Amino acid sequence: MAEPITLNDIYALFQTSQAEADRRFAEADRRAAEAKAEADRRAAEAGQSLAELKRLVDNTTRAVDGLTTRWGQFVENLVEPAVLRLFQERGIDVQEVSRRMRSQRPGAEMEIDIFAVNGDVAVAVEVKSRLSRQDVEYFLGCLKRFKQSFPHYATYDIYGAVAGIEIDEGVDRFAYQRGLFVIKQTGDTVMIANNSTFQPTAW
Repeated sequence: MAEPITLNDIYALFQTSQAEADRRFAEADRRAAEAKAEADRRAAEAGQSLAELKRLVDNTTRAVDGLTTRWGQFVENLVEPAVLRLFQERGIDVQEVSRRMRSQRPGAEMEIDIFAVNGDVAVAVEVKSRLSRQDVEYFLGCLKRFKQSFPHYATYDIYGAVAGIEIDEGVDRFAYQRGLFVIKQTGDTVMIANNSTFQPTAW
């Protein structure tokens, strides 16, 4: 006949079960702590990697911006000396040339790369190392509001010209059709690509 289970036996069993439960809870807590520590470590590494990536991107952006600026200045230096001659040969008797003409009038901010002027006629020139259709469209918008930006030229005939060392396919024709002169590189100088019958638009 089996011995009866006493209260002491039940208490001992309870203590054993409690100890096992405590052990399992402790093990779960330990694993959770390890998992959190690993997640924190990986997050810190990811943060360091992102910070390093941002630093590299910032440095690259500054380098590209600097190169773009220097290349743009080179193109302007190529175009500016020829501007007066080129337009005088086309019957536009400009006598003065300047670079980086800016307007800070609210709502009419604008910068013109090269500006040639005389009497009541002027030519605004947009210079790009690579000329795209978007560049031409943007410049056309500038010409439409030019006299708002520079009201002292309100009575002038303002002609437009775009210049590029590289010109995307079809962009020269697009510019011609909208009344702009197109200046291209030829050898170590530049030339107006429009034919002799071209009639420019005056803004």
